[in-house]
Amino acid sequence: MSDGAGRFSIGRLPRIEFGSGAIARLPEIAAGYGRRLLLVTGARSFVESAAGERLFAAFRQRGLDWQRVGVSGEPSPEFVNQAVASFRASAFDAVVGVGGGSALDAAKAIAGLLRTGNPVEDHLEGVGPELPYRGPATPFIAVPTTAGTGSEATRNAVLSAPGGFKKSFRDEQLVAEWAIVDPDLLASCPPELIAADGLDAFTQLLESFVSLRANPVTDALARSGIMAARDALPALHRAQSAAARAQMAYASLTSGICLAQAGLGAVHGLASPLGALFPIPHGVVCGTLVASATAGNIAALEAREPDNPALPKYAEIGRRFAMQKGLNGRDARRFLVDTLRRWEEELALPRLSAYGIAASDLPRIVAASRGSSMKTNPVVLGDDELTGILASRL
Repeated sequence: MSDGAGRFSIGRLPRIEFGSGAIARLPEIAAGYGRRLLLVTGARSFVESAAGERLFAAFRQRGLDWQRVGVSGEPSPEFVNQAVASFRASAFDAVVGVGGGSALDAAKAIAGLLRTGNPVEDHLEGVGPELPYRGPATPFIAVPTTAGTGSEATRNAVLSAPGGFKKSFRDEQLVAEWAIVDPDLLASCPPELIAADGLDAFTQLLESFVSLRANPVTDALARSGIMAARDALPALHRAQSAAARAQMAYASLTSGICLAQAGLGAVHGLASPLGALFPIPHGVVCGTLVASATAGNIAALEAREPDNPALPKYAEIGRRFAMQKGLNGRDARRFLVDTLRRWEEELALPRLSAYGIAASDLPRIVAASRGSSMKTNPVVLGDDELTGILASRL
């Protein structure tokens, strides 16, 4: 964790177009790569929306030719491989992903493989031979329609084999050329999706902020994203507003930038096996565990590493939430955890048991949780501590 004077590096980022109506620039931006586009979307919602109709009309007006593939649920390696096999001969000039994290991750992986033809298993972390990705990738344009994963700004595509694994295809060449973030596209999100996705973004911001790889750049972005989420998430869950949509779209974008540069923590370490073994949406995992995991980290740090720089960072966020600059460290950290507990209730986050997870499942979840995200958690949590975090949300 950088103290502001140490060395750090920032990887490649997309060019970013942010703001109400930003999607109107997509036809012009896409045309800069050529006429032939592969459009990757969710199953139906965007395609059947007024925004989708306007976009397709604008594509036609510019003389663009496109084919579409729809993603239903979280993308699997099989889905990606089938799409690559089906479309590889079409010589697309760009891949455009429009949708939530699943659509963007699928688009990102397909764009990475259209020109190489490799099966994605060749490159999945912890699955196959983990061959280096050489590229080249087809240019990729990301247009999120939810505020949660920040996939528009990351270099990894998360793929799931139900009952088996949930792993990343990761390389800097997969980063989108453009991220077009239009908060207006969030207007159709139902409250339960706003809650789960919003807490995914918040979790990514908080975990990046206290990560072992945090640096002054990600700290600055994480602070601003965290405060945007604090101000907007409960309000957007209660009632849609343009201002709250813009704040949450910004929080999600910054969360993607931060996680790509700084890494994550215990919540995402646990989310990987939970999402692989059970039919639980990623945002729900984050939302239901973030308070307990934050409390667990703080307790472990206070007991074993009282000089760890993550402790004053947790306290800083607690003071910002409480709007009390003089609040002492322990009380500030307690305020942060109490706020996250309150959000659990206000945003109606389901418990793990709602998805068939029982106490007998916890040992195998914990055993499979020691992946890349857990390695940047600010403190090493024991199996008993991780089990306690999960048990508190059964």
